[in-house]
Amino acid sequence: MITYWTYNNGFTALETFRKNSWISVTNPTSDEIEFLTGKLKVPAEELNDILDVDERARTEMDESWFTIIMRIPIAGSYNGVPFSTVPLGILISNNLIITICHTKNELIPSLIRNKKVDFDNKANFVMQIFLQVANLYMHYLKLINIQVADIEKDLEKSTRNEELHKMLRMEKCLVYFMTSLKSNDILLAKLRNNKYIKSLGIDEDLIEDVMIENRQAIEMANIYSDIQSGMMDAFASVISNNLNVVMKQLASITIILMIPTLIASLYGMNVPNNFEENPWGFIFVLLISFAASVFGVLLFRKKNLF
Repeated sequence: MITYWTYNNGFTALETFRKNSWISVTNPTSDEIEFLTGKLKVPAEELNDILDVDERARTEMDESWFTIIMRIPIAGSYNGVPFSTVPLGILISNNLIITICHTKNELIPSLIRNKKVDFDNKANFVMQIFLQVANLYMHYLKLINIQVADIEKDLEKSTRNEELHKMLRMEKCLVYFMTSLKSNDILLAKLRNNKYIKSLGIDEDLIEDVMIENRQAIEMANIYSDIQSGMMDAFASVISNNLNVVMKQLASITIILMIPTLIASLYGMNVPNNFEENPWGFIFVLLISFAASVFGVLLFRKKNLF
């Protein structure tokens, strides 16, 4: 899907592109790819790199376009995990800015809703995209932390591995986030010293704020990852201990049930036992079985085995 935007105290949609506008491309079709490479002269190899889900963060420059590829977070089941990262390409020319991403994401809508954008300066606009991305990372990190807390409550009483598998998927999310955030941080350092970006008159305070936000997101991801790794080790032991408790209780119940079974078996044998002629013999056997079972329960409870 391709949308065209211009800025005047807020973004306004256009029917078609024009000079000094922003073109947003999400999950492009073959016709849209042909439009980008044919009409707008976007290099095909750069477009293919941007649409590659494993592409690293980097910059590239040719005669017409300055290309920035960064990693942005996305929500939703992807690669078996609830959160992941994908490349976002930003192409800058003399009169156009194009953003390209192969999948739907929350960055573009949040950017469109932002009414405090320096769209006249392309470098500052790119930095504000980076700032929005860093904020989006922190938002998703908080959501991950909330989900981990919910899983932790289930783990406390679990005897299955399902919750550990959920924790493992959360850990994978954090690994994706940390890797992408660090690559974005390296990219920001390169952009700060890039001659082309400097020639656009970038706001040094803005890029400093972006780098601070990005590093804060890195620290958050590192902290959550360290905590989660420790929790996974601890709760693996908890699950094993919970299973041992269940097995101990089952063994105790089995022993208690064996007591009346043993007594009934002894008095049910075809040998004289002084109760075969007694009309109260069955009642006596029941009472003996009940008393022995109660004694066994009290003994096990005293030993914390039941």
